[in-house]
Amino acid sequence: MVIERIINNNVVSSRDKDGMEIVIMGSGIGFGKKKGESVDEVRIEKIFRMEDEEALSRFKNLLVKLPMEHIQVSNEIISYAKKSLGAELNENVYITLTDHISFALERYKEGMFFPNALHNEIKRFYTEEYQVGIEALKLIKEKTGIVLPDDEASSIALHLVNAEFDLKVRDTWVMTNMISRMLEVITVGYPVLESESLEKDRLLSELKFTSYRILMLKPLKETGDSELQGLLIKNCPKAVTIAKEAAMAIEKEHNCKMTEEEQLYLAVYLKRIDDLYKK
Repeated sequence: MVIERIINNNVVSSRDKDGMEIVIMGSGIGFGKKKGESVDEVRIEKIFRMEDEEALSRFKNLLVKLPMEHIQVSNEIISYAKKSLGAELNENVYITLTDHISFALERYKEGMFFPNALHNEIKRFYTEEYQVGIEALKLIKEKTGIVLPDDEASSIALHLVNAEFDLKVRDTWVMTNMISRMLEVITVGYPVLESESLEKDRLLSELKFTSYRILMLKPLKETGDSELQGLLIKNCPKAVTIAKEAAMAIEKEHNCKMTEEEQLYLAVYLKRIDDLYKK
């Protein structure tokens, strides 16, 4: 591989065998080097490939500004997240999370701290991502000696959720608020869900994907199953009513419409909870 650009002493850009531009990170990999020279492959620690040229450009500009230590710890966190969550993450996470972690560390040094307003909701709704966030704080402490507050675990989790669902931070905040509002409406009718349980975890998972579909305008297809709808209204009116109330709440507060099919699906889920606790 040949160096196309020296980004800093620890980062260079090159091309892979298919001609795709890549960013190569390694301690001292760019030190004393010139464009056109071969990459010292022994020094390679990480190779970044991004199909989106605009994202790649932003990433290179970010790498110029940030300390190597911040880039390395962010890369380790992302690698751990991929393994722990068993999910592909949008490549933009290398930009957003790296930038966030660096900013959080700089804020800490300046004695500035801004609590995450959705800390409790994120901890509650995105438990796996939040646990990755907790591990990330341990890694940050190990690599930098800085102990960031638990609120930062939820902020890191938020970036991971963005990368999993391919959302912007603003959209994830909206999605989280939608889940919170729907759960609030549902637990009024089903107080049993106020306690932590497997059923609640399953419901939160369902609400997570429901809110994502609504937010991204990818609702379940209408089946026109009036027979099933009539059956539900007759046999479990409570579930149908609460599903409709949840839909009305998010439409009023977020201007996001839940289709009848989404409401029907949610009502079926709530019926299962009814059936379970009647036994």
